[in-house]
Amino acid sequence: MCVIWGIPYLMIRVAVRELAPVTLVFFRTGIAAALLVPLAARRAELRPLLRHWQPLLAYTAIEVALPWFLLSHAETRLTSSLTGLLLAAVPLAGALIVTLTGERARLGVRLWIGLLVGIVGVGAIVGLDLGQISLIALGEIALVAVCYAVGPLILARTMSGVPALGIVAASLAISALVYAPLAALNWPAKFPSAHVVESVVGLAVVCSAAAFLIFFALIREVGPLRATVITYVNPAVAAALGVTLLNAGMVIGFVLVLAGCFLATGRAPEAVAEP
Repeated sequence: MCVIWGIPYLMIRVAVRELAPVTLVFFRTGIAAALLVPLAARRAELRPLLRHWQPLLAYTAIEVALPWFLLSHAETRLTSSLTGLLLAAVPLAGALIVTLTGERARLGVRLWIGLLVGIVGVGAIVGLDLGQISLIALGEIALVAVCYAVGPLILARTMSGVPALGIVAASLAISALVYAPLAALNWPAKFPSAHVVESVVGLAVVCSAAAFLIFFALIREVGPLRATVITYVNPAVAAALGVTLLNAGMVIGFVLVLAGCFLATGRAPEAVAEP
């Protein structure tokens, strides 16, 4: 997941040079839905969603439709490395939300230290590549971070027994339908370049259709909060795509990222009962 969701930052940055953000989101969700909806229908994994249509709509809006537009729009003004750095706040946002909602999770000192160490590591990796800061873009990324923290919680708390393929296919299809009229109004005047087409296909197939299926399995394995810690390593992948040689800051930062992930996700040793 760290690799798969470390790639989109660069792909989005390339795609929005020629496509409007709403058009990019439509292509990304539409292609992915075209791949997964027939498979989900054949496996009869769409019908169970009817009983969970309300959390499905909430999950679709918070995890896909809104953040993907905000992320695409923000990357018209922010570098991909800075975007990755800012989205490393997702685990912190998730930990705060879990704490405020009273969820009984192991949010001890070790976890908080791990999350903060990870943030510092991400900052070292990207070298604080701030570029020209846009307050609007920063606000958009902040909302994306909150959405990405809330989405897995909705999934884990309200749709834990629903087939993953059905949720992914339906959420992508709903998002594509919402963005279809907006994309029609912002259709590109000429056919996009090869690099943009490659980025769109990669975003749809690898970073959407395949990624969500893997991410759902990760959530069910380690829980919604620990699953979001992948956003610490994503910027390392994003930054590596933009450089040819690792510098000292990136090496040190990546070590801090790994240390933060270990502290944030490791379980405290259980007490051993005395004989």
